Amino acid sequence: IDPGQLRYVSFINVGYFNNKPYVQLRSGEWMRASPVAYTDFQGLVFSRTPRNSFGWIVDTAEVRAAPTYSAVLLEKVLLREDVVQIYSVQNADKTDWYMIGPGQWVERRYIRQVRINTTPPEGVTNGRWIEVNLYDQTVSVYENNQLIFATLVATGVEPFFTQPGLFQIYSKKATETMSGAFEPDRSDYYYLQDVPWTMYYDQARALHGAYWRAWFGYEQSHGCVNFSLGDSNWLFQWAREGDWVYVWDPSGQTPTDPSYYGAGGA
Repeated sequence: IDPGQLRYVSFINVGYFNNKPYVQLRSGEWMRASPVAYTDFQGLVFSRTPRNSFGWIVDTAEVRAAPTYSAVLLEKVLLREDVVQIYSVQNADKTDWYMIGPGQWVERRYIRQVRINTTPPEGVTNGRWIEVNLYDQTVSVYENNQLIFATLVATGVEPFFTQPGLFQIYSKKATETMSGAFEPDRSDYYYLQDVPWTMYYDQARALHGAYWRAWFGYEQSHGCVNFSLGDSNWLFQWAREGDWVYVWDPSGQTPTDPSYYGAGGA
């Protein structure tokens, strides 16, 4: 495996030497192992479209009595991955504020909103699509024009933006090895074995599980849409080749000129 910043391999066995853990690779070689952080986060499945917008807390959040930094802080504190209802959105102090209850407001940086929209994107005629929201870092899945699933994801970080547009899944692979580099000296080389539940939809850009991510709701990838393992499995089982993938940025900040984008990566 070439040197690089991000290298993950699969192992088939675990052993100990001098009370230190080692793992055996599929090639038969052994290497020293260290614990890594992981998440058991999973999104939400719905039997019918929710009545209200909602979202996830992505960092410990204070709650204020009004949509402004000068408002009184309430005793209520929200924790990462808490789910909240969103009843209203107001802009003040150069940011959006979300009303999560009567007299309870949280600023935008702590919340990732699911913007429910059961109207199909232009070009989708079968009532079945996957919506990737780059601004809110969420994915919403629609079937028969109803929201059936939503979750947090991690999309491309600048300059490796996830390209906006309407695409179709063209290949599904239960596992995939991904590798690549973007810098001329390959100092950013990455190698990822057994990337789970991979579905390609835009050149090398794919929807897939990311076992190397400890949290979601932030731009982190080389252009792919990264999911928790549980979420990627759910989506892989639901989706089929030819399904629509609609990628958009409601803030308008992500470049939309196709000439900006290369093939993408993990």
